[in-house]
Amino acid sequence: EKALLISSQNDMANRLKTTYMELIAPLLKEKFSYTNIHKVPKVEKIIVKCGVKDGAQNAKSLNLAMNDLAVITGQRPFAKTQERNSRVRDGPPLGVFVTLRGNVMYSFLDRLINLGDFQALTQNSFDGSGNYRIAVREQSVFPEIWYDALTEQRRMDICIRTTAETDQEAQMLLAFMGMPFGEGGGSTILTRSKKPVKHHFDSKSKGRGRR
Repeated sequence: EKALLISSQNDMANRLKTTYMELIAPLLKEKFSYTNIHKVPKVEKIIVKCGVKDGAQNAKSLNLAMNDLAVITGQRPFAKTQERNSRVRDGPPLGVFVTLRGNVMYSFLDRLINLGDFQALTQNSFDGSGNYRIAVREQSVFPEIWYDALTEQRRMDICIRTTAETDQEAQMLLAFMGMPFGEGGGSTILTRSKKPVKHHFDSKSKGRGRR
């Protein structure tokens, strides 16, 4: 999994990582009375998945999805098969996915949090184990994607995995990082400026399917 970060993305990674280490971690340590700073909750990894319509029969569509995800996340994705997540060898590809860690993870999270112009996210999308899920209905919400060159819109599912033991700790961690949670809340809508179409940025509640 080769990272593809450019200098500006590295700056984002360093900014959020430094903010976590110098400001957020000490606040969480005090808030939840941790005696060891290494036990303080942190974002461990982010998994991004993108479905591909007719991916098994349409190699071009699969390649376009892989290119989009690489541009958006800064890391080359893998094809997702029916049998297991791996490179294409176990069956027909159904989509693409990427697992982000380290600097590339912090860079993507920084850009995700700062996409702009979307309403507060629901607090009900945690899974009971400190992980948070978001559904992005269209990949063009990311400014790295050239809207006019798109051949089709693709849904993206994002899972932010943390080391938090409770959803409360995970929510506070992500809120300190800048995730815009609201009271209650539901699906939210993200619109790209100067475009006539709406782009949807939804959160998925625990135990629920697509909205």
